[in-house]
Amino acid sequence: MLNMKTNTFKGGIHPPEFKELTEEMKLKAVSPSTKTVSIPVTQGGAPNTPCVKVGDSVARGQVIANGTSPMSVPVHASIAGTVKKIETRMVSGNLEVPCILIQSDDSDRTEFMPPLDPFKCSKEEALARIRDAGIVGMGGAGFPTHIKFNPPAGKTIEYVLANAAECEPYLTVDYRAMAETPDRFIDGLAIAMKITGAQKGIIVLEDNKKQLCDILQKAIENNIHGCPISICLCKTKYPQGGEKSITMAALKKEIPAGGLPADIGCCISNVTTLCAIADAFREGKPVIERSVTISGMACENPHNVIVPIGTVVGDLIPEEITLKDNVAKIISGGPMMGMAMTNANFPVSKTTSGVLFLTKKETFLTDEDPCIGCGSCISHCPYRLSPVLMVRSMAADDYSEAKRYGLMDCVECGTCSYVCPSQIRLVQRFKVGKAIVREQMAKEKAKAEKEKSNG
Repeated sequence: MLNMKTNTFKGGIHPPEFKELTEEMKLKAVSPSTKTVSIPVTQGGAPNTPCVKVGDSVARGQVIANGTSPMSVPVHASIAGTVKKIETRMVSGNLEVPCILIQSDDSDRTEFMPPLDPFKCSKEEALARIRDAGIVGMGGAGFPTHIKFNPPAGKTIEYVLANAAECEPYLTVDYRAMAETPDRFIDGLAIAMKITGAQKGIIVLEDNKKQLCDILQKAIENNIHGCPISICLCKTKYPQGGEKSITMAALKKEIPAGGLPADIGCCISNVTTLCAIADAFREGKPVIERSVTISGMACENPHNVIVPIGTVVGDLIPEEITLKDNVAKIISGGPMMGMAMTNANFPVSKTTSGVLFLTKKETFLTDEDPCIGCGSCISHCPYRLSPVLMVRSMAADDYSEAKRYGLMDCVECGTCSYVCPSQIRLVQRFKVGKAIVREQMAKEKAKAEKEKSNG
């Protein structure tokens, strides 16, 4: 039964939500005006290589890129048609990566897998199905789900947490998925529990979505497998959806520094990911489409859409997305952890939860001022790090000291940047600093291996 007590974690912030722009807008299936998709070859996991060539005819759901690494996750054609090009194109994060361009042939040819009963098949078969369906963490991280559901020996999963917090402002696709297809969502959670061997499932829901409690409770009661699933209501606060925040709020357990949720006996999956899991088993459907919130004050018609993977956002303008003339920033994802884009000509991938068109008033387009040492970044950091001390250490080129203050434990949630009265781009500095540390570690490892091989 629902526990009406609201849980929380220490720290965090309360940015304006802006969810009212789209939360009542039902998911609507739309397609690009060009009838063409640009599908990144790799969308989570180890790098893939194309397994089709220019001129090939492909069916919807057919594997078009794959890899041999255990961490690889295949990518599928999201529309039926002809492979027109395989070339490097811009994707989220303004990166240039190989993409497969498919032109629709206006048919509905599909190449799905046969349905598979997750409660009768073996764990190995279930994990293979999740991988073959191309499922990764669709909340943004893109970590391969078949790896997450199969922790190392000695790690026992007691809980599966359904991350239903959707704490990023503007985004409402998880809310709509739970409101419109609650049985599918609960089925996906029950399947995840079966695969991982978890004895309990917990839906972690912020209290700004408590109106979903009755809907979800009914779906839990209707689930024929009778899995012990409960709802944990949490206070609305950012970043409630972060894995360390969510485990602290729901379980009162802390993931150790450098550790994983499996270290405290839990596995966390996003709502959209769990829905994809249900589709993979019940319909044999791989990840070929994505629900996306289109929002922001510079958008005339904020709404929630379902598009084929690889849909170029610009190809939805102006037919499906109508913009005002005051667009100051385009963001792929949410405003806190999303990536600012140079333009809208980037494809939707498995991890694209939103595309925001923001006005100047909605953004932080101001110059930085000197740090005043107020400590707001420390008191608000949900992971008890010391951002100001990390920045000062990096400025002195003392990266070992920056690591001591928590640089490598930073999840880049943006809380510190949000509260900084000097508007210092702290997260940008941490991203650069972490890249430098990783490069140093790689050089040290290579040096040690060379010395070892030389005797």
